Order: sequence, then structure tokens, then C-alpha cells
Amino acid sequence: MKMMKALEGKPYEEQLRSFGLFNLEKKRLREDLIVVLNILTTGIEEAGTDIFSFGIVEIDLFPVKQNCASPVFYLFCWPCSSTCHGCVWSCVLIDCYLLEWLRYRIPLPRNMIENSMFEEEPDVVDLAKEPCLHPLEPDEVEYEPRSSRLLVRGLGEHEMEDDEEDYESSAKLLGMSFMNRSSGPQNNMSVYRQNPNGSCSVTSVRTMVVCTVVFVIAVSLIIVIYLLPKCTFTKEGCHKKNHTMELIYPLATNGKLFPWAKIRLPSDVVPLHYDLVLHPNLTTLKFAGSVNIVVKILQVTQKIVLHSSGLNITKATITSTQGHQAKPVEFLEYPLHDQIAIMTPEALLVGQNYTVNIEYSSNLSDTYYGFYKISYKDEDSKQRWFAATQFEPLAARSAFPCFDEPAFKATFLVKIKRDEKLSTLSNMPKKATTPVTNGIVQDEFSVSLKMSTYLVAFVVADLKNITRETNGSLVSVYAIPQHLDQAAYALDTTVKLLEFYQKYFLMEYPLEKLDLVAIPDFQSGAMENWGLITFREATLLFDNNTSSARDKKLITAVIAHELAHQWFGNLVTMEWWNDLWLSEGFATFMEYFAMEEIFPELHSDEDFHNLIFKAMMKDSLNSSHPVSSAVQSSEQIEEMFDTLSYIKGASLLLMLKHYLTKDVFQAGIEVYLHNHNYGTAQSDDLWDSMNKITNGTLDVKKMMKTWILHKGFPLVTVVRKGKTISVQQEKFLFRVEPENWTSDASYLWQIPLTYITNRCNFTHCTNAYLLDQKSAVIELPEEVEWMKFNVDMNGYYIVHYAEDWKILINLLKQNHTALSPKDRANLINNIFSLAGLGRASLETAFELIDYLKKENSTAPLTQALFQLSLIYNLLDKKGEQQLAARVMHRIEQLLGEKIDQQHWTDDGTMSERELRSTLLAFACTHDIRNCRTTAMEMFERWMKSNGTVSLPTDVMKAIFTVGAKSSHGWEFLLKMYSSSVSEAEKSKMIEALASTEDVRKLIWLMQNSLEGEVIRSQELSHIVATVSQSLPGYLLAWDFVKENWEKLTRKFHLGSYTIQNIISWSTSQFATKPHLLEVKSFFESKSEESSQLRCVKEAIDTIQLNIQWMERNLAKLQKLL
Repeated sequence: MKMMKALEGKPYEEQLRSFGLFNLEKKRLREDLIVVLNILTTGIEEAGTDIFSFGIVEIDLFPVKQNCASPVFYLFCWPCSSTCHGCVWSCVLIDCYLLEWLRYRIPLPRNMIENSMFEEEPDVVDLAKEPCLHPLEPDEVEYEPRSSRLLVRGLGEHEMEDDEEDYESSAKLLGMSFMNRSSGPQNNMSVYRQNPNGSCSVTSVRTMVVCTVVFVIAVSLIIVIYLLPKCTFTKEGCHKKNHTMELIYPLATNGKLFPWAKIRLPSDVVPLHYDLVLHPNLTTLKFAGSVNIVVKILQVTQKIVLHSSGLNITKATITSTQGHQAKPVEFLEYPLHDQIAIMTPEALLVGQNYTVNIEYSSNLSDTYYGFYKISYKDEDSKQRWFAATQFEPLAARSAFPCFDEPAFKATFLVKIKRDEKLSTLSNMPKKATTPVTNGIVQDEFSVSLKMSTYLVAFVVADLKNITRETNGSLVSVYAIPQHLDQAAYALDTTVKLLEFYQKYFLMEYPLEKLDLVAIPDFQSGAMENWGLITFREATLLFDNNTSSARDKKLITAVIAHELAHQWFGNLVTMEWWNDLWLSEGFATFMEYFAMEEIFPELHSDEDFHNLIFKAMMKDSLNSSHPVSSAVQSSEQIEEMFDTLSYIKGASLLLMLKHYLTKDVFQAGIEVYLHNHNYGTAQSDDLWDSMNKITNGTLDVKKMMKTWILHKGFPLVTVVRKGKTISVQQEKFLFRVEPENWTSDASYLWQIPLTYITNRCNFTHCTNAYLLDQKSAVIELPEEVEWMKFNVDMNGYYIVHYAEDWKILINLLKQNHTALSPKDRANLINNIFSLAGLGRASLETAFELIDYLKKENSTAPLTQALFQLSLIYNLLDKKGEQQLAARVMHRIEQLLGEKIDQQHWTDDGTMSERELRSTLLAFACTHDIRNCRTTAMEMFERWMKSNGTVSLPTDVMKAIFTVGAKSSHGWEFLLKMYSSSVSEAEKSKMIEALASTEDVRKLIWLMQNSLEGEVIRSQELSHIVATVSQSLPGYLLAWDFVKENWEKLTRKFHLGSYTIQNIISWSTSQFATKPHLLEVKSFFESKSEESSQLRCVKEAIDTIQLNIQWMERNLAKLQKLL
């Protein structure tokens, strides 16, 4: 009350600020609304009490659109003091949701409760009539400020009593203000004046008219303020489209109050151990389960909130440590957050352990998530069923109730009941098998190590395996019986990689066994479940007759990646999904590092750098995100599994390794793993571990935070004058939108620059310099002829050489081997990126690649082909066929001789074989040289032999692509696809089938893959990507996405890597404003979750970039070519 008196006469803005209103979101809206309500309540007072009856007045506002319910507000008015003309009223305008809060938190006057209109609204809990048995604790309430909550102008003439002060404190808690509350004589806003003799003056007609007009205007303003665009009204209030505000008290499925509103689980209860029993039935395609969860109480509570999704829970009980009898408990379900709450009759005590038992059942999923079913044909072409799991990131909850967040680690005892003819696998070794009923047995597995729920896994199927022991661990590769003969390469590779990792990390693999399982239908490439790694068949099985050099490299890379996860991700887990890069970035880095160390003949570093180039393309868009980004919703979490978490994360580690030196980096990794094993970590924990090794010589945390907390990457401009080198950094950004632009000052990286010169080239030494300012000067000991920054592309930045581009172009023409193949590829990438940005001319870019006739290395040739293909595809889809033909002619001039030199065999080194595959596939696709003639001859021989003649594996895709050009060849290829037992061969066939120019066949192919009948749905994104590259197919791919969007998002989760790829590929060829508008309009017409996907924003950015590129370079290309 003292504060209220102190504010009297103060400016309105100061009064608001005193109550914290200016610190809330949408402060302008909130301020305006409070002004309106002050006018409104003043008008009520001036108009007199005969307008409103005592109690509650309901104001129905008009709906926004046809499918909206009318927003409901309640105007509470009550007399505070008597005057000559009756009562002076205090009024409060409240929306229905806050009324619920008030009725629960504040003992409203009984007559108000009795007059409540909530009796007419059955979907809202009446807390006055149905008091909660389990009151929420204060720290569990999430107070979300909303402009419609509670706005009061008190007009009474007495001091506030104690209960009134409680009301005010409650209002302040919600960010609400009691405005201008003062005694009657001091209230100069009232038109009711008491004369000195105690009588009252009569209200004038003018005053009444003014008040009426003000009242109408006020209500109109409220309508305008509340009925803003993109706001949907329901009985719960206005839900903004960004969903950043959570409901304070959500309702469970049974209509009762659910005791938790946040997406993240509360921290008052933690799991210690799970006993899980499952009985999947591969005939009915259902499963039943029960789980006993031992939990520890960290704060006194009467609820246990955990995750459950799509499970039919039939029973829940709880047992204390001292108790011997399980007590039934009430459980509530809140499907919006995939949460259930176990409500206990008594308080759960701090430090005590309790066991929660839940029994449930569900269907085996028909998506690729959770515990899902797979059908396949056995050796006798009979349909068989296979059940497997894919829990990362959020699907363990759909197989058993659990605390499904990475930080909630626990141990697991798994028991699975099965048909005695099948076999089961889980994370740990099988401990015992016991009969249950006739034909049904139960397998029990050993208790697991402490791990996160997303790493739990089990498989029920008819499988065969091959096995080898290494370092006390049994390594096995499993496959369906007809594919077991393709498992040998994977087993040999796994043993080598496992031994390497144990030596490098100075830490043994902690489990007794490691199983690798080939799953017949699997969305991801693989999944790192601890001790039970699951793979798509094409990424694990190697067929000597049909697998190419590229297939071998793929299998090796995927195995290396998943084995690295056994330490990074499994042993040490990111605390939350915002730091997913700690798991995926590290596994990707170790994947290529291990391959380079153990399998140098595979030249995996070339693939890694090509991936970095593509990641930088994505990272240069406005829609990019920092490697470590805040995430909450399931869609946001799914979208973290993208190129940036994997490739950018890995490239930052590569840059750090080269700057710290390999020994310091390795020592830092060892500290990190030992300090956090069986626990969780954040990004800072990694940098702290590195700092322990650098011991103050370098602040790794300070340096690396500039890389993981900033989106994008730097552009370093180099200017050389004699011995002085000036370097300057800025953000590299393809398209600058003013509303999204952040000033350069906030984008300052600490860049570990590396450079070589003609005095010290790549075969001798590398110089380093840490650029931690906007600009700097490097003094060389002597003048040099040329210099090249970012040696071997080990840094995550692009370099602009200003005037020195001509010198580097001449160097490539005269002596290109003075630079490494990686450096040559890096220069090609940088010059074309700068041309797209407008910082270098397209003429300079084309001049730089003129030397390619002398190039024999795979990395620069594939990078040049990639850049020229991007230009060709844009021109081709834009209808500039003549200009596109001239680009293709330029490619033929540069690479024609290389194409002619290729042999249709599998001879040569791995790098040479990969280059052969790339060049001949490109030449056959675009009908360069005599590629199609040779390929068709080989295809016809293969077709006449009914597929029995062996084809060279490295050129098989090129041969199939040409064969599929004819209708007869396409049909034969489809028939062979259906009968092939080699996933490597089938993958090449799919790409060839999707390369046809027959529109009807393309439509059938995409539709059939979505339905998963002849072609598995796992191939759909690959098919869409291939179809979208051709002129007949690129519009079909987009039409397919539009027409099947709902089916796609049911089959593949929103934000998943598959959805990301489908959106990206189906729109990446657009370069016109009508297409831009169409893509925008389509996604805006869909759900908010769809329209707000980051991959949708990336697609729109890409189309805008394509349009910009065409506007900037079309005329230049016409002159240049």
C-alpha cells in the first residue's frame, strides 16, 4: 500500500515499470491494454452501478475466422465503498484461463464462485468444486506473462486489508498491476465529488455521453489488440504461433489437472534402474510390456513425471524401499508432451528409493521409430516379420514408460518373450533362456552399464551371425540368413577399428560383446545403441560381386562412425540435445581420422573435405544455426541431426587438432573421456579438458566458443604488399536480410590461420597465426612470390586473395603440383563461393579452372565438376537450354580427355576407381563422348544373360542409368531389383530407375516407395533427390511432396533427416519468383510446426539465392561462354 501511495501522481510509464511490466514480453501490447482497461473501468465507475449487475459480466468478442471459438473474457465488478450514488466499483477483466488460476490460488468471494460461468464449459476443470488432491509446489509453476491475464484498477476509498495485499502480490507475481489505487477523496479521476457538506453532485449528461463513447472505444481497442493476425482463440485463450509459451496448468486426458507444464522433465526424481519385460507378437504385430523403475527422490514431492507415447497403460503401482506391498496409484496422461504423472497418496521423501511398476501394451510401429515392424522375403520368397528398435532421439518412450532424456542415465535389465524359432538381441549378453508357455521362451539379458534411454535396443527376428573375439569382447555381425555371406568385410573392419579406438583413447571398450545387425528396412544409415549397433543393410553388407570401391568406403566410414560413438555419445553423453554435436561431430571426426590411420588407401580425407564444402554452403544461409543451439520441441531436436552438427562439428575439431598439435589434442580427449565417463557433458567440459593440457598457453574455451555459438563462418580477406600481409575477417553470408542482420561486431571469430608460401610450401612447413581481432598484420621474414592460406582446408573459413588471385591462377597453370590436391580443391571452392557472393568475378572463377586439363587428382576434379554442375542445373531448369549446353561444352573441353582415358573395369587405386565412377556416371547422364554407346552395349549383354553376366562394380551405376533410358530396359531393371539379394546392387538400380525421363514411371516410383510395396520407404529420399535433378523430374518431385505431405510427415517425423532431405532436394532447383512464392505459400498453408521447420527456411533461402545468382550472372555467362 505504501508503494501505491508513493506512485500517486507519477508518470504512467513509471508506475508500470515499478511493477515489472516493462520487463515482460510484448511490453507495448501490454502497456496499451492496461491503458484501455483503465479507461474502461473509469467509464464503468462514471456510468454508475445500474449498468452492471453484481457478479460477473461475460464479454463475447468476435471470432477471428470461421473455425475459431469466440474468445471469452470475464469482467469482475464488486463494490469497495459507498457514495451518494451507491457503490464505487472495482473491476477486473480476466480471461477464462487466468480465472482458473485465481480460483485455485486465491479464495475468491463465495458469491463469485457460485456465479461462475465455467459450469457451462465442461472441458475446464472447476477447481473450486474439485480441489486438487495433489497441489503443485511453487517452484513447479511456470508463470507465463500474457497480456490478457489480470488488469485491475481499484476505485475503493479504504486502505487495502491483508487479504487485498495478497491479491496484489499474486497479481504482481504474474506481472500485473493494481493501477492508481487510492482513497476516494484523493481520486481526482472520479466524477463523483463529495461537497464539503457531504452531499454529492449529480452526474452531467455530457459526462455520461463521454463515458459511453469511451467505453465503446475501449472495447473496440481490446478486440483489435486481441484479434491480432496469427492468433487462435480457444477456451484456453490465445495461442501464439511460435508456441514459446507453455500452458500453466495443462489438462490430462481424463480432464484433471496435469501437474507439470514444461517439455523437460522435473529434476526432483531421477531413475536408477529399469526392469523391462516385453512380449512382442510377430503374428498380431502387437506387444505387451511391464517395467519396474527404481527412482530416487531428490525433493519432496507427490508426483513422478516421466515419458510415455502411444502406450495403453493398464496398471500402475508404487512400492517404497521399506514397504513390501505395492500400492495402486493414480496416473495422468498428457499426450502433447508425451508425459504421464504418477500421483502418490503420500509425500515421497528425500533420499528414499521407490519402485514404480507400470503395465501396458501397444502396436508395433509402422514408422521407423520406436519398436517397429519390418516385413521381408525369406529365401523361399515367403513374407517374414522382423521387429527392431530406433529410439534416438525421442522414441524410447513409445516402447516403455521412461525418463526419456539423455541426462537421466540408469541401468537396464531386459527380458524378452519370443517364439522359440526366433532369436533376440539386446545391448548386453544373453544371460538365460527359460520356457514360458508352449512354444514361447523368455530371454534374459545381463544388467547394462549406466546409459541413456535412447541407447537401449532390442531385436526380435530370424538371424544368423559370424563372430570373432578381440581384447576380451565378442564381436558379431548379424543378418537375415540369405545375406550372411556378405558380412565378412564388416567383421574384419570392426575388429581393426575397435582395437584402434581402444589404443587411441587409452580406454577399453567396456562391454563383453558388440553386435552389428543389418536391418532390412532402416531409415538411418546406422544407430550406435551400446553393444547392439543397428545398420541399414547397404551400410554394413559388402558383396564382392556387386559392391564398388565407393561402397567399401561407405561401409568402412559408417562402422567407424558408430564405433566412435561407443565412447563419444554412449560412455560420455551430451547433457541435452543442444550439444548433439559433442556426440555426432566427434563421431564424424573420429570416423575420418580412424580411416586415414587404418585404411589410408581409401583416401577418406577427400570425402571429408567434399562434405565440409557442402556444409559451408548451408552454413552461409540466413537460416543457418550455431552448432550448439537451444532446442525444446521434438521438431527442433530432430532438426539438430543435420549437416552442421555432424560435418561442421567435425571440421571444428579437425581445425583444433591441427592448431593444438595431434598430441595435445589426443591428451585433451583422454582427459575428457576419463572425467565424464558414464556421465553427461556440455561443450564447456570439452574445452576445460583441453585447457588442462594447454595449461594456460591458450584459452581453448574462449577460442572455440566463437565457433560453436556463432552461426556461419568467417571470410578472411588477404592483401599482400611486399613482406606485409594484411588480414581482415567478416561474416561470410550469401544473402543479407536487414531484419535478420547482426552487426559485424558480434561476429568475431578467433581464427587459427595457417599459410604456406613458395619459400615454405606444403611439403616443408606450415605457418600459423591466431586472428582474434577484426584485422591484423602479419610480417614475413622476406618477400614471397605467392602464398596460400588455410593449408589443406584444415580451417573452417573461406579466403579472398584480392589482387593475388591472378598470381594463384598463374601458379596453377604453370605448376599446379606446388599445391596439394586438397589446396587446389580448396581454391576452386573458394573462388566459386566468392563469385556467388559477388566478391569475385565469374570470369576469374572460370579462368582458375582452366588448368584442369592437367589435373589428375580426384579432389580438385570432383569439386570443379560439382561447381559447374550447379550452374548447369540452374540454367537447365530456368529454361536457358542453349546457355546450359554451352556450360556442358565447357565441361567437356576441360574433362573430355579424362573421360576418354577411363576404362570400364575395376582396376586401379581406390581413388582412381572412385574418379572413374564419377566421370563415367556424369558423362553417361549428359551424353558426353561415347559413354552411352559403351554403356548400352554392356547393359544389353547383361540383360540377355538375365543378369548373370558380371558387370564392373565401379561403372555399374553408369551402365544401369543408360539401360533405364529405354522402356524395356527400365522394366527389366525393376524386375532384377525385386529379385536381387545385394543391397549394393539394388542401390545402383534405384538411382538408375529414378533417372528415366518417362514421367509416368517417375511418379509410380516415388508413390510406390512411399507406400513401401515393391521399393522400401527407406529409399524415398534417395529417389526424390535423383528425380529432382532431371528436367522432366524436378517439378514432379515438388508436386509429389505437395500432394503427399501428410503421408510423408506421418511416415517420417517432422524435422527428421529424411524430411530435411526431401524438402531440400525437391526445391533446390527452383530459381524463379513464382516458384519462391509457391514454396512459401505451400508451407504457410500447413501446420505451424511444418512452416517453422528450419529446413523449410533453408529451402526458401536457397531459392532466393538461386534467383539472386541468376540475376547477377546470367548476362555475364552469356558473354563469358
